[in-house]
Amino acid sequence: MIEAIESLLASGPPDPETLALVLDRILTRFDCVVGTIHRLERDSGKLHLCAQRGLPDQLLPVVKVLPVGKGMAGLAAERGTPVQVCNLQQDSSGDARPGAKLTRMEGSISLPMLVDGEVRGTLGVAKPTVYEFTADEIVELQRLAETIGRHLG
Repeated sequence: MIEAIESLLASGPPDPETLALVLDRILTRFDCVVGTIHRLERDSGKLHLCAQRGLPDQLLPVVKVLPVGKGMAGLAAERGTPVQVCNLQQDSSGDARPGAKLTRMEGSISLPMLVDGEVRGTLGVAKPTVYEFTADEIVELQRLAETIGRHLG
């Protein structure tokens, strides 16, 4: 899987179409229907949406720019560790923002794109069923997030 993603990203800084293809491969691999790739903009300190699949139209303005520390992606970027919710619809941890329920997803994870200890952005995927990603899946997703992050620059 890593090789396929590397191949898609090998031609230079990825454009939105390429990132959408990368996201499609990841969603298929993990049997997910919603996914996001956010890039951390150093000057603003905020996460900017680069690619998405499956988000409802009314949620797009909400996730276009996210502050670090808010919502699952923001917390993953702030903590430098994956943030997982096995049932987004009934989450009471406070990790997910209230608008996240509009996705109608349940099993959800957001991972930081860590490159040499530096957060470059986040990768998020979600399933429409209650689900907890396994340790092996998290390791693979983290490697994929790092691979994407190396190409985001």
